[in-house]
Amino acid sequence: MNPSRYFKSRIGYFITLLVVILITACILFAFKVSSEAIIITVVIMVIGVIVAETAEYLRRKRFYDMVISSLEELDRKDLLPEILERPDFYEGQVLYDVLRETGKSMTERIGDYRRENADFREFIELWVHEIKLPVASLYLMSHNDGNTRYMEQLRRIDDYIENVLFYSRSNNAEKDFIFKEVSLKRVFTDVALKYREEIQGHDISLETEGLDVRVMTDSKWITYILSQLMSNSIKYASPDRDSVIRVWAEELLDRTVLHFRDNGIGISEADLPRIFEKSFTGENGQLGHDIKAESVKDEYTEIQISFGKNRMHEVL
Repeated sequence: MNPSRYFKSRIGYFITLLVVILITACILFAFKVSSEAIIITVVIMVIGVIVAETAEYLRRKRFYDMVISSLEELDRKDLLPEILERPDFYEGQVLYDVLRETGKSMTERIGDYRRENADFREFIELWVHEIKLPVASLYLMSHNDGNTRYMEQLRRIDDYIENVLFYSRSNNAEKDFIFKEVSLKRVFTDVALKYREEIQGHDISLETEGLDVRVMTDSKWITYILSQLMSNSIKYASPDRDSVIRVWAEELLDRTVLHFRDNGIGISEADLPRIFEKSFTGENGQLGHDIKAESVKDEYTEIQISFGKNRMHEVL
């Protein structure tokens, strides 16, 4: 709380006090009070004003400095009223009560929003599970009839449905993800089988190496990510050369790195930093994995997913 700005804001009040003191001195002078008594009275009044104003300033300064410092330290500014103490001066009490009421109102609104969001999320998840049944049935019917014209499009629809499901779960990942040891070989085999028709239809070669390792992750998450990578590699295959997808695991001291590389059309340097926007970076952050991307336009794209190793688990 800046003292000069505080006292400047009260300049009208001080002018009024000065006028009152002068009027008092004139009245005393008119009643023929001695000059010494008038001077003593004026001095006492001035000292009283200075002491009272200084005490009032210090009292307000303690409160407002606490408000400002607490506000700067908080990540969630809406929690400010919860950590403040009610001051002992009226204006501060008014401000405190206003902050408490606005905080209470915001908490209620946030609660309403969370309930609405939970209801919508529940509806989306239910819709996803319901819509996957006819999509799976259509895919199976196309496969049994030997009609492969629609199978790729049905697979793309299924991928988009999975996108909706994972995006709806992104804000509640800690409740939806289950960490356990997962075999990278098993997960990638399942993903490859899922895209078998598309891989064969586009004449794509798969090369794998060192996938017979286990990592700590959520099996649904890594399956979803590998499915997205596989789908993109098929979608953005280069028409100028034979398509090859290489997947391999690299064992390091503190982590296991899964490499997913294709020789497709690549990603431009300008677009590369944005490829994870509104994608799986939210879940990645909560899972504690590290994801990197490398690409050269018209040459290749490589995604690297790092899984941290639990050293205590290895010791035990």
